[in-house]
Amino acid sequence: MRLRVRIYFLLLGLATFAGTSCNLEKEIDIDLPTYEKQMVVECYLEQGKPARLTLLESTGYLEAPSLNLIEDATVTISHHGLTENLTYQPALDRNTGKYYTHTSDYLVQGQPGDVFALSITDPKGRKLTGTTTILPPVPIDTVEFNFNDRNQALIVTKFKDDANTANFYRYSIHRDSLEGETEISYTASDELNNGEPFVFGTGYDFETGDSVIVTLQHLDQAFFDFQESVEEAKDANGNPFAQPGRVKSTVQGGLGVFTNLVYDRRKLVVPPKK
Repeated sequence: MRLRVRIYFLLLGLATFAGTSCNLEKEIDIDLPTYEKQMVVECYLEQGKPARLTLLESTGYLEAPSLNLIEDATVTISHHGLTENLTYQPALDRNTGKYYTHTSDYLVQGQPGDVFALSITDPKGRKLTGTTTILPPVPIDTVEFNFNDRNQALIVTKFKDDANTANFYRYSIHRDSLEGETEISYTASDELNNGEPFVFGTGYDFETGDSVIVTLQHLDQAFFDFQESVEEAKDANGNPFAQPGRVKSTVQGGLGVFTNLVYDRRKLVVPPKK
């Protein structure tokens, strides 16, 4: 693939040329390697819910955006020696607003420490694999509301960190339901706060009567690194001064994420100021 780039040079006149300028323009051709398309998967296992995922084929950065579904792949998830087949059945989950391409009737049932394995093959000879280990949920201790002089509330969430393991967290708050965008969302590790009480907070962004959903998610390091790399790639996209962002997939032989979701969640209404 050949990319033609037009470069503009602006030279400012100096000394005897003060106040004058000239524009120089040059076109150069850059030969780009042929892009090799890969399978892209997004799969989050959740206790008591069907095993579902979205499977697509990637496109090159300079290609027109497209949604390339892979209909003829063989998709399986294994656990404790049992293998479940996921069938191609595109559907929208109206409760969450998420779109899935493959699903099964199998309800995920696992205990902390259990390992689930994903395998995807297609007629092109490509194979994508991944594993995830079920984590224990980290319980929320308290959720508090603090008000300023204008009756605006901030939310403070407290919980305890286990000093015996390296832990990674995602903290998020939604208004009204989980379908919309998150009001607050960020990730953190216990590297600097191992074994100590954690306190996550917000700005004074809420008012009495607001319905909020507070979620504390326990992540493994691979998923934490994936989340961090996605945010870095977003920040770098289109920024000529940023380092190129590379998403750190949790799978092998393709792109994407295969992990399990464990969390503690509170649905609350902001109370009146005391």
